[in-house]
Amino acid sequence: MVKITPFEVEQWMDRYETTPGVLNVAETCCASISITDLISLNTSPDSSSQHPLQLSKKLTYGDILGSETLRSRVASLLNRDLNLYSSEEQEPLTAENIIITQGAIAANFLVFYTLVEPGDHVISVYPTYQQLYSVPESLGAEVSLWKLKAENGYVPDVEELKGLVKENTKLLVLNNPNNPTGATIPTTTLQSILNFCSARNITILSDEVYSPLFHSLSTQSSPAPPSILSLPPSSPSGTEEDKSKTCTTISTGSMSKAFALAGLRLGWIASRSSSFLRAIASARDYTAISVSQLDDQVASYALGPTVLPALLERNMNLARTNLELLTEFVEGKYSKVCSWVRPTAGTTALVRFRNMRKGGVPVDDAALVLDVLEKTKVLFMPGSPCFGLGADFKGCVRIGYACETEVLQQGLKLLGHYVDEHLF
Repeated sequence: MVKITPFEVEQWMDRYETTPGVLNVAETCCASISITDLISLNTSPDSSSQHPLQLSKKLTYGDILGSETLRSRVASLLNRDLNLYSSEEQEPLTAENIIITQGAIAANFLVFYTLVEPGDHVISVYPTYQQLYSVPESLGAEVSLWKLKAENGYVPDVEELKGLVKENTKLLVLNNPNNPTGATIPTTTLQSILNFCSARNITILSDEVYSPLFHSLSTQSSPAPPSILSLPPSSPSGTEEDKSKTCTTISTGSMSKAFALAGLRLGWIASRSSSFLRAIASARDYTAISVSQLDDQVASYALGPTVLPALLERNMNLARTNLELLTEFVEGKYSKVCSWVRPTAGTTALVRFRNMRKGGVPVDDAALVLDVLEKTKVLFMPGSPCFGLGADFKGCVRIGYACETEVLQQGLKLLGHYVDEHLF
């Protein structure tokens, strides 16, 4: 029997997010929208494109790997920066490079299920979504954690990667933007990672579920990075053996986080490797025949050219507005109690709380979360059980700040009262 490690962050959410009257600032998606909301974002004057569902279409299994329309639109999303970052001839992604899945969580699982076996070595950035290191471990791989440091802005240090690699390293797992820190791996660092892995035949999985929500990066001084699939492959030199080395790159994403449509349960796997995608399709036969045609149609509509710009603008503005509210809380009145690395992307922040009544020691984050929930109905996630092994993130909590602005405002107000009463 496969040993399954409890998925702590999901179990915490399952236990407490339905608390009556809860103010949920633990949610990691941009505030969800309805189909009516989605239709209102459509800028096309053509009435025939005003509804996402083809109500007369029979609900067969549909296109097994996802509709041509949806896969093409996901490919276009990933191609957005291809011309900016690829200095070599590199073909744009097409529908053939995409497989649709039931959310990014299924996409990631399928990648691990297809690639990882006992005896393999996998490296994962840390902290990150627990699935990204616990699933490979459950499949029999040895997993090494590439630890991100607050003093480095939670940007991975490629020099440290060199010390983690082994002869049997098969897979490197990235998360960009990062959950829970909201940090971004810059383009130059991504390229260094790609070059490093190419020289060693190490496959890269980049979980890009929070992309393209790079809301706090300017286009000039610190531009948003592209998908890992848009970066040019390195050009090995030297022996014929060196020249034969390569790096398969894989991107996963979904409609949940940056697109505010978690209820669709729709994600994707993208790669330039046709042999890898054939293996994924074969493994997928055991877990899903196809995604729902209804989900496929709504996602296609949301990623269409007359809806996507307005949808992303709505979510970018929401993230920017709410991040300013959270910044005012963390860096303003409560700066003696709170500390963080301010997020540059995504919807989550990792905030450390200190108890000033006890000399400024980090709080017991799990106890804090439960006490705040009981006394104020405000819910966020504890860092130690949900993202840390041991005491790595003692005192830290993950706050999801892209909920409805009114929810965040009320939640921070009540949290402030709690801090005044219990931590100052």
